[in-house]
Amino acid sequence: MLRADVVVRRRDFDVAIALDVARGETVAVMGRSGAGKSTLLDALAGLTPLDGGEISLDGRVLDRPPRLRTAPMHRGIVLLGQDARLFPHLTARENVAFGPRAAGVSASDARSRADEWLARVGLPGAGDRRPTRLSGGEQQRVAVARALAAQPRVVLLDEPLVALDAVTASEIRAMLRESLDGVTTIAVTHDAVDAAALADRLLIVERGSVTQEGSVREVLAAPATEVAAKIAGLERVVGVARGGAFEREGLRLSSTDAASRALAAIDGARLAAVFRAADARLGEGSPALVSHLEPTPTGVRVVTDHGAAEVAPGDAAGIRPGDVVLLGIAPDRVRFVAVA
Repeated sequence: MLRADVVVRRRDFDVAIALDVARGETVAVMGRSGAGKSTLLDALAGLTPLDGGEISLDGRVLDRPPRLRTAPMHRGIVLLGQDARLFPHLTARENVAFGPRAAGVSASDARSRADEWLARVGLPGAGDRRPTRLSGGEQQRVAVARALAAQPRVVLLDEPLVALDAVTASEIRAMLRESLDGVTTIAVTHDAVDAAALADRLLIVERGSVTQEGSVREVLAAPATEVAAKIAGLERVVGVARGGAFEREGLRLSSTDAASRALAAIDGARLAAVFRAADARLGEGSPALVSHLEPTPTGVRVVTDHGAAEVAPGDAAGIRPGDVVLLGIAPDRVRFVAVA
């Protein structure tokens, strides 16, 4: 079990994140760029010293400032990032065998283990190839094999799929899901698909602090902040409960969701209406002021002061910033969540 209370002071804000990760659990960490996610991983890996707090693994304290700090190679933790960082002068087999050899495994056993891992990550027979003869996706597969062949107690993933094309990323995501089964993992990602595919639990980090935590499904379905909503691909509009519905400056929404109706029954309670832009409709509902329009792969996103509606190009024809349109969301397409 990994227990961490990470405190790292930065120029603009402090990173202060506490988390417990059970053995074999995968936790995803999401947030804006610069929120402190990579700082968290670097601290866990021993690359960034703590200014406060403590890190322990299976009861053994790894870091406790100011005196105790365990070197990265002695922590049982491996960090896999966007760059595969393979040793260019070594073959794929030698790269994967490096960890076992460093741990005292015999050369023949290390090579056998390397070949087994290369096969597991979809590269059987590639052991004699050097990194220059591997594609970017193949290099990342070798990096995964090298990380896991060392039999780490914890694997840290820092957006290892971000530089790959969509097809390759999908293949490696599936391979990671299988290869990391039973391995304690913390995965930093910007992609909700990665979180849903790989993780049991999700943490949202904003300016160095955890603002929401729960199962991946719970967090993505009911985002507590604007950042979490954007990650989930949802619109989040803040208003109040009034007469069993949601109200915000002329916008009135109802929901068929039982939990949402219970929240809306408390007059004056602060609520956020959560919905998908594709479920919003123009030409019906309440007046909304258009701020701008954004092209999407399938149409146009009309952004208003009451959230956005994603519509077909023809439905957005003639709409300009500053126009007032009618915007509505069907009751079965909107949920309400409490706002602290």
